[in-house]
Amino acid sequence: MTKVTFDRHVSEISTQAEHLRAQVKDADLAVPVRTCPGWSLGNLLRHVGGAHRWAEAVVRTRASGPVPHDQVDDVAGDDRADAAALADWVVEGAARLADTLREVGPDAPVWTPAPGGTPEFWARRMLLETVLHRADAAVAVGGPYTLATDVALIGVGEWMEFTVLPQVYESEEHLRALLGPGRTVHFHATDAEPASAGEWFVDLTGDAITTRPVHEKAAVAVRGPATALLLALYQRESALTEGPEVIGDRALFEQWRETVSYWLRK
Repeated sequence: MTKVTFDRHVSEISTQAEHLRAQVKDADLAVPVRTCPGWSLGNLLRHVGGAHRWAEAVVRTRASGPVPHDQVDDVAGDDRADAAALADWVVEGAARLADTLREVGPDAPVWTPAPGGTPEFWARRMLLETVLHRADAAVAVGGPYTLATDVALIGVGEWMEFTVLPQVYESEEHLRALLGPGRTVHFHATDAEPASAGEWFVDLTGDAITTRPVHEKAAVAVRGPATALLLALYQRESALTEGPEVIGDRALFEQWRETVSYWLRK
């Protein structure tokens, strides 16, 4: 991963937090977030701000093992409070995280919950955490949602890396249930430049899941703008007026995304 890419991820964390603040500053914190059942908008914002602060602590301390994430999970608070103030708190946490990432740099050894082991993992993961929860906020307040193609492609690429990891599945049985003859998925981001940068083939036919960045005929094809693909993977299509086109075995696609999402929802 180049330093240019790392710097892009880091700066975009703050940019996405600023977009989130603009979306919610005049909103009612008690409004429900349909894409995060049981959460209010206030819960969502406290989660995002807590996640940034947790990741900042991991990187700042160069943690060598798991760090308690109570501040990520504890989303309780007063939803009668001022939304603008809570949104400012989110932006403050994002800026603090970005500053720490820049200070530590992309290559320092640090604990990560998946392969990576450097601050680059946290830069990308926290960028996407903010991107996706901004979509949740857009659904909650009924506002528009846009995302740069290259940022959306970062998210789809991360998903493709995660899907091959055994630890993202609830159990070996859940992983095995995805595998079988003829079970393949093709993803095509129609707005990627060059076009080859937006294609992935997911092979579920062997003993383990593999992916490769190629165009191949599959049991199900999912195609559309990169943002639509990313939000479809995370079951947040309702943030857009139109989702991706799904051609073929839709049930396979839905089973695959639901099974991988288990780890990402934890």
